[in-house]
Amino acid sequence: MAQSQSLQNLTRTRLLFHYDGSLRTNNTSILSLQAYNSLPEADQGLIKPGSINPSPTHALITESTIFHPQGGGQPSDAGKITTSEEDDASTFEVNMVRHAFTAPSVVLHFGHFPSGHSPQREELTEGSSVTQHIDAEKRLLCSRLHTAGHVLGAAVRHLLENKIEGFDELKASHFPDSAACEFSGSIPGDQKQPIQERVNEYVDKHMPVEVQFWSKDDFKSHDLERLIPGDEEWDAIAETELPRKDKIRVVNIVGAEVYPCGGTHVGETGECGKVTVRKIGRSKGTSRVGYNVD
Repeated sequence: MAQSQSLQNLTRTRLLFHYDGSLRTNNTSILSLQAYNSLPEADQGLIKPGSINPSPTHALITESTIFHPQGGGQPSDAGKITTSEEDDASTFEVNMVRHAFTAPSVVLHFGHFPSGHSPQREELTEGSSVTQHIDAEKRLLCSRLHTAGHVLGAAVRHLLENKIEGFDELKASHFPDSAACEFSGSIPGDQKQPIQERVNEYVDKHMPVEVQFWSKDDFKSHDLERLIPGDEEWDAIAETELPRKDKIRVVNIVGAEVYPCGGTHVGETGECGKVTVRKIGRSKGTSRVGYNVD
């Protein structure tokens, strides 16, 4: 087994899903395999006690990954990492993925080995080849929810931006059973139906969903200066997601809105399926619009 080492000494994990969201398997190599309790305390703290069953025993770090780490309102991918397609004993079950707190450009695949399997194997040393397999069903659901959240945000903005005092888009959660977008300003309950109708319109138009990489000048050329993160946030995004700092990843719902985003998405809005606006809640000057997909 690879020996525990400082995460800061590891190279940046290449996030393959940023460029090709259709990948469901990936051949890569091990950079490090560390016991969970040997990680820095801050990195152990990425997993809330009792939140994962079974609890992770190790963190596997690879040269590249197709696993989406939890963040940006999107849940973590799940799946497995294998050293041999034919050998079940060499399977590492992945049930949580996060960017390391102590080294944000490094991705930690938290998980465990099947009962009775010891990771003391030649195949699991640094540089060994492995294959990643993500849970395709979970990925598709999360991608549909994430795109649907942007569709909802675009619908609310286009309907209410000039009608609600202090309006702005704040944050969103794209978790199953609790998906919602938050906005500054008080959105009246009677706007639920107009929002639903605009969401339906965007879904029915099958708008392309394009991943692009924009510089600050790109935002300005599209009159979208409001979307440019502050310098510290920009640098944090670039540190986590990209090997260069002059551009960040955006998702362009062609004909609707552009969003700086590191998540996974479907190829066009019709792939979201039926998007239902659930309810509008209001508290302390903010509004929360819940939704789900069927």
